[in-house]
Amino acid sequence: MTKKLIILTLVSVMTFACQTKNTETPVEHQHEMPMTDTTQAKAKSPLTAAMANVGDNHVHISYSAPSVRGRLIFGGLVAFGEVWATGAHNATNINFDKDVIIEGTNIKAGKYALFTIPGQDKWTIIINRNWDQHLADEYDPKDDVIRWQVTPTKLTENVEQLTFEVKAINENEGQITFKWSDISFDFNFKNL
Repeated sequence: MTKKLIILTLVSVMTFACQTKNTETPVEHQHEMPMTDTTQAKAKSPLTAAMANVGDNHVHISYSAPSVRGRLIFGGLVAFGEVWATGAHNATNINFDKDVIIEGTNIKAGKYALFTIPGQDKWTIIINRNWDQHLADEYDPKDDVIRWQVTPTKLTENVEQLTFEVKAINENEGQITFKWSDISFDFNFKNL
């Protein structure tokens, strides 16, 4: 009698488990479930980095890289004449392991925010002491280390995702390049 009761209990448990399994979402359809806003935001502007060694100076840029996704970027999503974080989410930051010179200004080793002010003909590039801020919400020009202007290049082919590149020109000089949508600019730095 005890054996029959154990077998009957096991059969009942297995039947219940099989019925429950059949009511779950099949694996092949699980990818159709909607993503949360957080997941989508991360996928749309992933955190990434560009870096290179220029001599013994390690230069590292950390940024969130949005994509064009069919939008008008400059003069649309990114306004002309306003301070921009030069990426999405937190301000883009740049770190120099060694002191450098940019446009005749000595910049101490350390981490900085890299802002820009896009314009139709000229862009202003800003290196700011307050590297840890959301977008340009806390931007204060009093914290600027240097500001200078560059003439952007109009690209013949659109760049879908915002990118930075750091490269060594030689043991003592490097170049930083920005590309997104139909715009590119670059600037050089020298190790001290």
